[in-house]
Amino acid sequence: MKKSTKRKIRFRIFRFIFLLCLIFFLAFFLAGGTSVFSPRTWQHFGDFLPKLESQLPAIQQTTEPVPIGTVDRLSRIIFIRRAVASRINPDTYVKLRDIPVSLQHAVVAVEDNRFYSHHGFDPQGIMRATLVNLQYGQIEEGASTITQQLVKNLFLSHEQSFGRKAEELLLALDIEANYSKDEILELYLNTIYYGSNFYGIGPAADGYFGKRPADLQLPEAAMLAGLPNAPSLYSPYVDFMMAKKRQFIVIDAMVRSGYLDEHEAESAKIKPIYLAH
Repeated sequence: MKKSTKRKIRFRIFRFIFLLCLIFFLAFFLAGGTSVFSPRTWQHFGDFLPKLESQLPAIQQTTEPVPIGTVDRLSRIIFIRRAVASRINPDTYVKLRDIPVSLQHAVVAVEDNRFYSHHGFDPQGIMRATLVNLQYGQIEEGASTITQQLVKNLFLSHEQSFGRKAEELLLALDIEANYSKDEILELYLNTIYYGSNFYGIGPAADGYFGKRPADLQLPEAAMLAGLPNAPSLYSPYVDFMMAKKRQFIVIDAMVRSGYLDEHEAESAKIKPIYLAH
């Protein structure tokens, strides 16, 4: 009984501290704090700490991520770049310069249209996704930003709780403060699940089309950009027609976002797709 009471007290204390940190970060961003003092200045101090053991990103772990203590959580927040580096596989990592702009545009258009203007979370994006989903009569766009999805892919479990959502938001703000938008997009493209056991854009481009990411054409890029929404459903190896339907949705999103005109969109939709297997 006493252990249970102590555990509840520790949890309440941790939640209180966590909420204070969250409020601080929100106030810091809303007050334009990033232009006054950049949190990146303390990231180099993490180099003096013992190197973190390499781990698979949370999205690739077959079991729920091992819970970590309060000190480790705070260390991850303070030295976020060090924590991110421990979850990246350098063997399959592809730099953004080697990823076609069409794929970058496709991902931003369908996953997070306001990616370049928000600071990690996007109330307007939530409203937009709701309208799009109502239009199609099913879930076509998620409300999470690319940054939030990156945080979940790297670190978090699938638990649906207030504490986990608060941690996601705090880490998303932390990522935004310490990485450029291009760096965030690059990390996202290298960690997201594309279905058929392909994690990251390098393995996905090779596995589906037998190509390097740099060689992907617009129709292929649009198909890949649509897969993370429901990778087990939209994988062209699982259901090619569903993959094509999703590709059309991505291309339409690119038109709405101004990345393509109608002629380019229609041309991309009718071009044949050749799979590697």
